[in-house]
Amino acid sequence: MSGETAEAVEERGPAPDRPGDRGRVRLGDICDVQGGGPAVRAAEQVPEGVPLVRPADLRHQRISAGSAMTFVDPERARGWGKYRLLADDILVTRTGTVGRVALVTGRESGWLYNTHLFRVRVKDPLQAPYLLARLSHHSSRDWLERRAAGTTGMRSITLRTLQDLPVPVPTADRQKEIGAALRAVDEKIRAHEEVVRATADLRETLVDLLLSDRLPLSPPRP
Repeated sequence: MSGETAEAVEERGPAPDRPGDRGRVRLGDICDVQGGGPAVRAAEQVPEGVPLVRPADLRHQRISAGSAMTFVDPERARGWGKYRLLADDILVTRTGTVGRVALVTGRESGWLYNTHLFRVRVKDPLQAPYLLARLSHHSSRDWLERRAAGTTGMRSITLRTLQDLPVPVPTADRQKEIGAALRAVDEKIRAHEEVVRATADLRETLVDLLLSDRLPLSPPRP
């Protein structure tokens, strides 16, 4: 029986997945973790421009670019180069429901992220899918939540806290297996969400046409 205290187990973080794993490292040791991006007021937003990702845009480990997306002026965005996203970056919510994550894809490369998010950039891009899986696991979210400050609904974590998150490191082959399996599932979720979003948009258009009498209804059958 282990003589390790509950406090020590909690501080150590999630255990390695299986024998042969290479122990744990700090997230900050294998990634560049950057603090929140620019704060943009509603009056500073524009109808079209450079997308600015917010926590509300993170859904099912991806960025959902819906009709409510926020944009900033391209000229102003030039001064925010350090907050530009690259493919395989991972975004982590800093405030509210802390620890929610999303993987940046090639589509979102060059976008910006706002002050309520952290940007995690892996030093080895091949680790990104595995790290996304690890960060989205409840053990990581629980670890961050226990260290969050503030009241319910206004919780937040610091940059140092995220950097100190313990990350079990399996073998390279195991990381690839885990990342590939979960990436396939995440992509299926994303595809289904796109169908739901497109159908919802179609319904809104149909309601508008019907209620404005611009789309005649079929006459009743005799």
